Amino acid sequence: MLKLKKDDEVIVIAGRDKGRRGEVLRVLKDGRLLVSGVNMVRKSTRPNPNIGERGGIVDQEAPIQASNVAIWNHEDERADRVGFKVEDGEKIRVFKSSGKPVED
Repeated sequence: MLKLKKDDEVIVIAGRDKGRRGEVLRVLKDGRLLVSGVNMVRKSTRPNPNIGERGGIVDQEAPIQASNVAIWNHEDERADRVGFKVEDGEKIRVFKSSGKPVED
């Protein structure tokens, strides 16, 4: 079970975008995340007349290491860590600071 999942709200704790918050769009297999509005890069694209796509420079999200982000705890309004707890034979994610479950 992964500590961070798609649609989790995270905050960047290290790097160029430190302090920015966003939602996890995708979790990659190599331990990186795509986070909305974080680690934006400019990419040149070629036009594709078959689908009506214009060429030019496009801003898009680049992957960021999972170790550089922390999950956002809405109740405490701060970054937090994720732990696991077994309740009723089911493994759930919980915030380390409060022990309350992470809403999936």
